[in-house]
Amino acid sequence: MKAAVYARVSTEDQEREGTSLDSQRESCSKKASELGLDLTPQYVLEEVYSGLTLDRPKLLTLRQWVRNKEVDAVIVYSTDRLSRDPVHLLLLAEECDKAKTPLIFVTEPMDNSMEGQLLGFVRGWASKLEALKIRERTARGKRTRALSGKLPANSHAHLYGYEYIPGRGVGEGIRYSNQSQAKWVREMYRWLVEEGLSTYAITCRLRSLDVPTPSGKGYWLKSTVYNILTNPAYCGKTYAFTQTYGEPKYRLKADAKRKNSGRQWKPKEEWLEIPNATPAIISEELFQAAQKQLKRNRELSLRNAKIQYLLHGHIYCSECGRSYWGAPGAKNRGDKHYYYPFYQCSSNFKMVSPVRCGSHRRNAKSLENLVWEQVEALLSKPEFLWDELQRQRQEEKEVNFLVSDLERLEAQLANREKQKQRAWKAFEITGDEEAFRRGIASLGKEIEALEEEKLSLEKRIEAIKQCQLDEEGIKKACELVSRNLKTLSFDEKRLALEALQIKVFIGDDSVIIKGAIPIPEHNVVSIPSRWHPPVPHQGNIHGDYHQA
Repeated sequence: MKAAVYARVSTEDQEREGTSLDSQRESCSKKASELGLDLTPQYVLEEVYSGLTLDRPKLLTLRQWVRNKEVDAVIVYSTDRLSRDPVHLLLLAEECDKAKTPLIFVTEPMDNSMEGQLLGFVRGWASKLEALKIRERTARGKRTRALSGKLPANSHAHLYGYEYIPGRGVGEGIRYSNQSQAKWVREMYRWLVEEGLSTYAITCRLRSLDVPTPSGKGYWLKSTVYNILTNPAYCGKTYAFTQTYGEPKYRLKADAKRKNSGRQWKPKEEWLEIPNATPAIISEELFQAAQKQLKRNRELSLRNAKIQYLLHGHIYCSECGRSYWGAPGAKNRGDKHYYYPFYQCSSNFKMVSPVRCGSHRRNAKSLENLVWEQVEALLSKPEFLWDELQRQRQEEKEVNFLVSDLERLEAQLANREKQKQRAWKAFEITGDEEAFRRGIASLGKEIEALEEEKLSLEKRIEAIKQCQLDEEGIKKACELVSRNLKTLSFDEKRLALEALQIKVFIGDDSVIIKGAIPIPEHNVVSIPSRWHPPVPHQGNIHGDYHQA
């Protein structure tokens, strides 16, 4: 019988004695051995997550195993490791009971009787209450520390230009000036206010002067410089509890450990000022002058032209793989000033990488027109889109069979591993080395063939999943087409690009357009031509690229 082990720690209690992931795993493994259950590494789940939520990646995997009856028992160190919410605990216990999968706790028995369920609920309630108390005590302790004139002990206490002395005693828990770094902070403010340099220009100057970064590694980033130029701590004003956490606007990983990882500013009246916690490096007048100059720089920035880039997020460099960014260009002819948009590989921006990949910029209007012509041709044939949807529905059904084949292969691989273990035991007993070598060699060939077949299946499944169309998006795009394809707005065009999963790859002499629905490849070749600015009323630029 196969057993699964689930171990969890949270940020509040991961350092507690007896609840580390290692100790939980060892105790659960010992329990499995006592009960005569088989335990393999692939069925041992460990994660760092709060026990007050069910939305945990590894817990979701465990629940899926239970529903599929993939394991015969679930072993957890204690009830509070599985969940700190009593309702959640009963829900998980009920799921295991329905699947007839025993839920075993190392430190306490699990009784499915009414009395046992009531006892489990009480334990869960006490565990949840303890977790909430820990959270409340931590927040209260930080506020008390701030009111006493000391910085809350966390990563925000460390600040470029200062040395932070941790502790609770006299002269501890506050910042002290670091003269070598403070000199560069003053220079940054002087470059901004007296020389009128932009944040970008200041960043480039710091790099050219080889000024050490706050971490001592890498190179200066524009965001780091901006944070220094807008932090009131440098003029002696230190605030705590200025931000809170919420759902981020964009999430890079769906299974991120923390769900509320987006920072949000609190109203200023909720900030708590900590007097004398940070000595001033610059005067308050200079800080205010810097804020005015930053505001003026924003107003004068070319980005405020609010140019819309149709292919933003859909265009990539064939050379280095980085995304292309839209950027405004400017030309002067006589007393007239012209703006023109273009796309450029992000590696050409010093803020992204100090090494350029050598790719060339592309005229935005010409490139957008070329790509949209292909998309427009595709959208004008809705019957082709529906045929493709039907084909992909068939592929979805095929995926289910492929997944079954993959599970079969994994079972066969596990079986071969067991055979290898038995061969080793037989060799230890008989000492027949020749028979052992033949058996191991035969098993090795079988395992290698199974691994190759498994890898091929995994690639095929992944390829099918990645090409799944957004059916709702396709329907909306087709509705737009039925009205009038030639008068689509910018947002409607963006909707069509998203639905078709359009990706544009830029090479030195080619543009390749790909999507969830196959699109014929087309090339764009640059030709030498003089740049001619548009007349004022046109608002666009003559293209210097033509389709091959």
